[in-house]
This record gives sequence, structure tokens and C-alpha cells, in this order.
Amino acid sequence: MEESYTSLPTSHLLGSVPAVMAEEKNTTNHEVPAANMQIFPPNNGGDRGRGYQTLGSPTEAFEQQPANNWRGIFSISSYTQYFNVDTDLVLNRLINAMNPVAGDFFSKIDPNPDLYGLIWISTTLVFVLSSLGNLATYLMEKQTEKSTSWSFDVSYVNAAACSIYGYAVVVPLAYYFLLQYMGSNSDLIQFWCMWGYSLAIFVPSSFLMLIPAEIVRWLIIILVGTASASFVALNLKSYVGGSDVSVVIIAAFFLQIALAVFIKVWFFG
Repeated sequence: MEESYTSLPTSHLLGSVPAVMAEEKNTTNHEVPAANMQIFPPNNGGDRGRGYQTLGSPTEAFEQQPANNWRGIFSISSYTQYFNVDTDLVLNRLINAMNPVAGDFFSKIDPNPDLYGLIWISTTLVFVLSSLGNLATYLMEKQTEKSTSWSFDVSYVNAAACSIYGYAVVVPLAYYFLLQYMGSNSDLIQFWCMWGYSLAIFVPSSFLMLIPAEIVRWLIIILVGTASASFVALNLKSYVGGSDVSVVIIAAFFLQIALAVFIKVWFFG
């Protein structure tokens, strides 16, 4: 039976051309907003509050948090400037700290005082004293008793950490408030930097304290303590100046001597 397919719709077949529908001309006028050129990418940089800026418009003044605001104490970015040092700069300051009679350390660190030396010199000295102090105790016991065995005393680590970190932080802080009270010019970061580098000379001298001769150990620690104390006192004198603070400078000298004697008695006694 022959069927007729002429009545079927053919618009869906391949090659078929759909009828053109006359669309009603839309006479509505749409207003295009004025173009506004902007700078891309947005200038966020260190200030996240700044977004896209209109080209040609004056830069808006954004209120920044003052560096001396108390909230900056809890911000890590506030301390990055005090670690902006390289190897050459640290080595130069270490060499200068080994020269106790120069007295110009503050003038050299004035543009860029750092806390890098304070932290890493103190940490290095803590590990050196705790390890070499244990080794010195073992060697002294080995001289008297041949059958002694090695045993690491953890209390050396606690004593070294409390004494070195406490001295490097508290003494400069106390001198800062004392000199402020006396009306003298002082800067806490520079004090921390100077006292931190003053501990550098104790690191190599700790290895010499392993010499199994008590008189030699005392001679070494007295020389090293005097050199470190002279470095602190002379630089503090050149920084503060004036005769009314001579007692304070002498006290700084003997505090450094007291630290040296403590290191000898506690770790290499």
C-alpha cells in the first residue's frame, strides 16, 4: 500500500530551509552607559583596600595604620623591617662586635637595626652552652673516674635558654626604660641589636672552655667577658653621652662580666 509523505513537516530535515519569519522591528532605544576606563590589574600591592582606579582621576587617600599603633605589635608585618639583612651585613656586624674598643656600633646600625642577630646569636649560644657544657662535665668526670659513662643533662638546656634569652631581652628593655626615665635618648630596637651582637664572642670562646685546665678556663672567660663588657659600655657611652649616666654605663659593664662568670661557673665549673 503506497503511502503519501507529502503532508509531513520537512523543517527538521537536513538541507531544509525554514521559512523566514518577519520579526517586528524593535524601535526601543537602549542607552549605552558611558565608558569608564580603568587601570588593570588593580593596584592592590600592600594595601588590600584599594581596588580598580579610574584612569585620570586623582588617587584617593587611603588611611593607613600608623607604625607606632599598639595594634602593630600583634602584626608580623611590623617586624619584617628588622630582619631585612643579608649575609654580608650580618658578618660585618659580627666582626665589629668582636672589636671592643671601636665604639661606633650604633652609628653603623642606625639606618637599619636588626633583630636577626639577637635571635640567632642567642639561639646559637644556647645550643653551644648546653652541648659543650655537658661535654665539659663528662671530660672532667672522665679525668677522675675512668669508668664514667656519657649522660646528657637536659637541665643545661633549660638553664642556657632562661639565662641567655632572659639576659638578651630583659637587660636592654630595662636600660631603655631607665634611660627614658632619666631623659636620655634611647631606642629599644637598637639596644636589642647591640646587646644581641655582644653575645657573639661567647660562641667561639665556649669551645676553648673545653681545655682541661681550670686556670686556663678562668683566664679565657675573664678576657672574653672583659671584651664583651667593653663593647657594651663604650658603645653605650658613645650613644648616650653625658656624665650623669656614668653609673648606668658602669653597671652595664659589670652586668656583662657577671654573665661571663655565670657561664663559666654553671656550664664549665
